[in-house]
Amino acid sequence: MSDFVETCKTPLRKSIRVNTLKISVEDFCEKMRRQQWYFTAIPWCNNGFWLQRTAEQEQSVPLGSTPEHLAGLFYIQEASSMLPPLALIGNALPETVLDMAAAPGSKTSQLSALMQNKGLLVANELAASRIKSMAAVLQRLGVTNTAISHFDGNVFGEWLPESFDAILVDAPCGGEGTIRKDPDALKNWSHESIKSISWVQKKLIDSAFKALKPGGCLVYSTCTLNHQENQAVCNHLADIYDDAVQIEPLNNLFPGADKAVTEEGYLHIWPQIFDSEGFFVARLRKSRSLGLPVPGPRKAQVPYIRVTEKQQKLINEYLFNQFGYTLPEDKSLFIKEQDFWLLPEQAAPLLSRFRFQRIGLRLATQHKSGFRLTHDAAIALGTGFTRQRLALTTAQLREYCQGRDLQVDEIPPQGEILLTWQEQPVGMAKGLGQRVKNSLPRELVRDNLPRWNGDIQGHNYLIQTM
Repeated sequence: MSDFVETCKTPLRKSIRVNTLKISVEDFCEKMRRQQWYFTAIPWCNNGFWLQRTAEQEQSVPLGSTPEHLAGLFYIQEASSMLPPLALIGNALPETVLDMAAAPGSKTSQLSALMQNKGLLVANELAASRIKSMAAVLQRLGVTNTAISHFDGNVFGEWLPESFDAILVDAPCGGEGTIRKDPDALKNWSHESIKSISWVQKKLIDSAFKALKPGGCLVYSTCTLNHQENQAVCNHLADIYDDAVQIEPLNNLFPGADKAVTEEGYLHIWPQIFDSEGFFVARLRKSRSLGLPVPGPRKAQVPYIRVTEKQQKLINEYLFNQFGYTLPEDKSLFIKEQDFWLLPEQAAPLLSRFRFQRIGLRLATQHKSGFRLTHDAAIALGTGFTRQRLALTTAQLREYCQGRDLQVDEIPPQGEILLTWQEQPVGMAKGLGQRVKNSLPRELVRDNLPRWNGDIQGHNYLIQTM
């Protein structure tokens, strides 16, 4: 107990996860070591690191305002919270995954990276206020295989029974494990509040288990430490469904995991074990069908309609002629009003059964004279563009992120341009003579960015040819 108390008094180490949808771990670490970033590997996550920067860097540029963060090369994530996605996604990649309580997007974006942006990942969030910020996170990181929904997680068991290969329930909890990050985490703690929360958790895990396909995997996790919100919730599920619930021990999830495994095989991570936040992770397998009734038809949402052969040909020609780009074959093209959307094929059967806030990637908008590529598509697909690219220096990236038009010394490509920074796509612009008109969506503009290391004054743009 004394080790626990003393550890909770120490500051939490900063940790990040490299976004492998955009850059390899090796390239990122090599790039940032040149800027005096020092990494310590997190033992359970191949692309996760505890990070140290110089005192000057910490004071001058917050981690979330660095150009690498804005370009989506990494995500700031507590080390322990990287465990649930790793426990859920094994070597055989699931085709349909549900993240039942997804905001702020930490684990959703990690799941997408583990899935290599393939298959369907439903990111559900009950709090409407958190949907927009979560969508912005997924956009910045180049995630394209998600469908965002806004429901109480309890609906999935009834509305979509036995529909998902894998489900993550990162449940709302008392937050006892977060005290190192938030000293006020336990300000409102009480036995009554824990009792109330555990009731919510039991309903969520029950709904998730019903929505899980036979043979599928369910991971239940919390950032709290008490038995009532953790082991008792999993035991409650086993009491209801008996032999249908199989506990899969996590002692071999990573080297040293056995130091934090309970008798049942759950991970119960106390802060002092790995010098991290406290966390609980359980992996459960569904051994048989529950014989649930098939739900009746539900009210249809605003329709996504598959494109015609003619529409497919038109947008393919636009993308190739403008950017030298060919669409991936593992996604399907749909149209909704004037927008073209790239959807995971696994989403198609759900369109008439479930209402989503947003699905897949909004690719382009059709207008009288052709198409206009979206910012989302530029971020997610731009590494494959071979034409109409304009590379920015660090100083010019800063101007762009602040919403400013750019003046260039050489005439840029005219019309739609993909802007890149250190070969990473950062957004769209329009070449108008000597000027580059900023097309960054207003909600993404950062008005008061600090000066970055590597800021260069003047106009030193490089037009990329590939």
